Amino acid sequence: MPKPKKRGSNHQRGAGGQPRNVQPFSDEDASIETMSHCSGFSDPASFTEDGPEVDEEATQEDLEYKLKGFIDLTLDKSAKTRQAALESLKSAFSSKILYEFIMERRMTLTDSIERCIKKGKSDEQRAAAGLACLLCVQMGSGIESEEIFKTLGPVLKKIVCDGTASIQARQACATCLGICCFIVTDDITELYSTMECLENIFTKAYQRDRDTNGVPSTHNTVLHISALLAWTLLLTICPVNEVKKKIEMHLHKLPSLLSCDDLNMRIAAGETLALLFELARETDADFFYEDMELLTEKLRALATDGNKHRAKVDKRKQRSVFRDILRAVEERDFPTEMVKFGPERMYIDCWVKKQTYDTFKEILGSGMQYHLQSNDFLRNVFELGPPVMLDAATLKTMKIPRFERHLYNSAAFKARTKARSKCRDKRADVGEFF
Repeated sequence: MPKPKKRGSNHQRGAGGQPRNVQPFSDEDASIETMSHCSGFSDPASFTEDGPEVDEEATQEDLEYKLKGFIDLTLDKSAKTRQAALESLKSAFSSKILYEFIMERRMTLTDSIERCIKKGKSDEQRAAAGLACLLCVQMGSGIESEEIFKTLGPVLKKIVCDGTASIQARQACATCLGICCFIVTDDITELYSTMECLENIFTKAYQRDRDTNGVPSTHNTVLHISALLAWTLLLTICPVNEVKKKIEMHLHKLPSLLSCDDLNMRIAAGETLALLFELARETDADFFYEDMELLTEKLRALATDGNKHRAKVDKRKQRSVFRDILRAVEERDFPTEMVKFGPERMYIDCWVKKQTYDTFKEILGSGMQYHLQSNDFLRNVFELGPPVMLDAATLKTMKIPRFERHLYNSAAFKARTKARSKCRDKRADVGEFF
């Protein structure tokens, strides 16, 4: 009788044909403290019940052992292996604070990233650029980060300006260039040079490049969007005189991008306009824009857009965003948002803060909340002060029993359902009109 096949015979090889010597960084590799970056653990009331104690020292040693292996694999001959190692390092850097570990190996990491960006293909270059962002986020605005940027800055600029490179690689490098410059640059000339590099990219969207048939080209749109958003981020840290120059240069041209066929470009242009108006009014209380009536008409049309040829999801998103943008331009108003992380709260009350938060959230993903709690650099950017240290006793008092949480969630769900049912009921009393 033949022996049955073993169930785990192919387990050594990862999904998608990943080489067996690369085991991606997983949630299990992060210590118990990284739970705070998950949405389900963003509030103190949702902390899990008491569990078995974790040997943090052993967990940290195991994590560092794996990370050393990933760093070594960034030099592998196989492109798939290098990319998988870069992605695993990105996952680890976004979910943990690894300052000491990285400090000892920053030159090795920088050399690996530089080599992957120079010699790799599109996907590998994107992964390397993303890792460079996270490397600078981990190191903060110190001398070590400046050294990293001095090495990687010229390489990133070369890829961004290289018309033969893939659009995806150029897009990732443009984002990385803006974020790294935002973090590390104290040299004003380097700041201006980086902004000029990004300007040379997104200003091409003003001309609405056309192909041989005269149809607007969307091939480079994603690159233009990334360059515009990275440039906008750097504008928030420019001196007042430079801000005025940039506003005069771009405020009359940006509205042309509101007619772009790409939804993300329309939103990026609209949010940049709102931010420019905010900065202009901060620098000059009597700021006056000549074409205000025409601009508000465009914004109002986008805020109430009902074109049938657009997807419902896109229209819903566009209307929501442009209602806020219209209020910002017309009424100088901003809808304050609250972000919860652990026991703390942060209020986003202006477009500059929103732009900065959205940028770092994009690269940190679900690790944003954890970094807001523990990353000194990010806490300094958002003026949160030093990290809040909570001992085990305090955390225990903040816990709510699981049964009580269940009752609270059930009551909230029922109340929400009733409220929505009233609004959706066509027979609801809508009042009399005279």
